[in-house]
Amino acid sequence: MNQQQLFEQIQKKRSFLCVGLDTDILKIPKHLLDTTDPVFSFNKEIIDATAEFSVAYKPNLAFYESLGSKGWESLEKTVHYVRENYPNLFLIADAKRGDIGNTSNLYARAFFEKMNFDAVTVAPYMGEDSVKPFMTYPYKWVILLALTSNKGAFDFQFLKDEESRNLLFESVLKTSQNWGSEENMMYVVGATKAEKLKEIREIVPNHFLLVPGVGAQGGSLQEVAKFGMNSKCGLLVNSSRAIIYASNGEGFAEKACEAAKEVQQEMEQLLKDANLI
Repeated sequence: MNQQQLFEQIQKKRSFLCVGLDTDILKIPKHLLDTTDPVFSFNKEIIDATAEFSVAYKPNLAFYESLGSKGWESLEKTVHYVRENYPNLFLIADAKRGDIGNTSNLYARAFFEKMNFDAVTVAPYMGEDSVKPFMTYPYKWVILLALTSNKGAFDFQFLKDEESRNLLFESVLKTSQNWGSEENMMYVVGATKAEKLKEIREIVPNHFLLVPGVGAQGGSLQEVAKFGMNSKCGLLVNSSRAIIYASNGEGFAEKACEAAKEVQQEMEQLLKDANLI
């Protein structure tokens, strides 16, 4: 999926919602534990309930890896289910990989060839040769960690280089412009740092941004749109817990649907205000 196709899906759905499939076996409704694959059963119902309002899904791999081979099986079944039933949805592997080139080649093969994701999150710390292998696949995306939503972001991401006067996250944005383009590279920017989006847009005006932190983490969708939206929307705003755990009872899917619809309606108004639909 290229940038224009992603924007067309945003216009069609009147939404830039990404639902995070952070599926914790300890939090899903107890009646699903009697199924042969509780994690997949939960994901399937969440996807069916929210696909009308979402343009993307983002499984966080930690929730699947923690279950060993069964978790990987659940993840593969989830990806296959989306591809078979909702082929226009954008699938992100929230894997936060990044290693020497040969290893990154294998990570890219796993997520793009074996698993058929559209995008994978990548840490930039090891530099260009750890990122470029992910960019050799047409119509696949690297989502580079730039400015994250956690408290620990202040440990390193705001350190200033005395020579360039750039903060570290600014150096990541500027340097990585030489690695890829707006057609194969996005950036993670946390919603809890929404005030920085204006500065970030001055550096990367045309790239899509994946914005976690709206919902349970307290980020403001209005602020994100105000400072982060561009002429093609340029935003995928992720919400995980606030949607998928809106209820832990037997009606959990219906509650997830209601939560996703509420976010979508707010996004629709923001898109209208920006004259994008």
